[in-house]
Amino acid sequence: MTAKSTYAIHFSHLPLSQRMVYTMALLTLGVGYLFAMIQVFETHTGLDGKSGLTVADLRIAYSGKQGSTRLQTALMGPMQSMLPADERQVILSWAAGDASKEGWEQKVKPIMDSRCIACHNGSDPHRPNFTSWDGVSQVVTKDTGMSMATLVRVSHIHLFGLTFIFFIVSSVFIHAYIRPLWVKCALIVLPFLGIIFDITSWYLTKFWPGFAWMVIIVGAVMGISFATQWLVSIYQMWFYKLPAELAASGGIVPTMGGPSDCDVC
Repeated sequence: MTAKSTYAIHFSHLPLSQRMVYTMALLTLGVGYLFAMIQVFETHTGLDGKSGLTVADLRIAYSGKQGSTRLQTALMGPMQSMLPADERQVILSWAAGDASKEGWEQKVKPIMDSRCIACHNGSDPHRPNFTSWDGVSQVVTKDTGMSMATLVRVSHIHLFGLTFIFFIVSSVFIHAYIRPLWVKCALIVLPFLGIIFDITSWYLTKFWPGFAWMVIIVGAVMGISFATQWLVSIYQMWFYKLPAELAASGGIVPTMGGPSDCDVC
């Protein structure tokens, strides 16, 4: 450690109350992150007609499915389990055919009234409204994936929400003892860069579907960084034994320093 180094106090030398606050915050954020992953999986999986989340599902979600309508894509994907197979096939056949107003009134409307109106009643502006032909006609147009309005709305939510999440997790993780120090720096920086690249990948996939791989890779990097910081923090907070020389110094661990401490940070 050099004279120019800056330091943080290791978890083991923090007051019990502070460690409890950190632990409960991490537990809550961990559960929240898990549910976010489940929501992403449930929203996008099966759009290509196959089980599991694939690159093809992401291409369809962001850029649309060629030769299909929004209604068909939804019924073959995340909404598949919402209808019995025979009723779902009635709607799919109608959407793949002329998708006329007359056909909707005679065959499809009764099914939608009993199965879909509870959620698609116009109360949520982000869901299609199936109470009238005007609303239904909008989902039997060509599937072009997420609209720009939706992407912009979700982008600002992710930028603010994920930034706060990783700020909190990284602020806790600073108290961990990691060597080499550049690994600690990388784990802190990567998720913030990941937020920017993740959102960028959505727009790239919207116009160039081949970038769907970028969505998966960046998402994986963010998830691994979050999980690593979370696990290291919890472990070192309650189970890790600090090296004797650092424990003797009052639990002071370097967070940034000269070349001897970190070649990058």
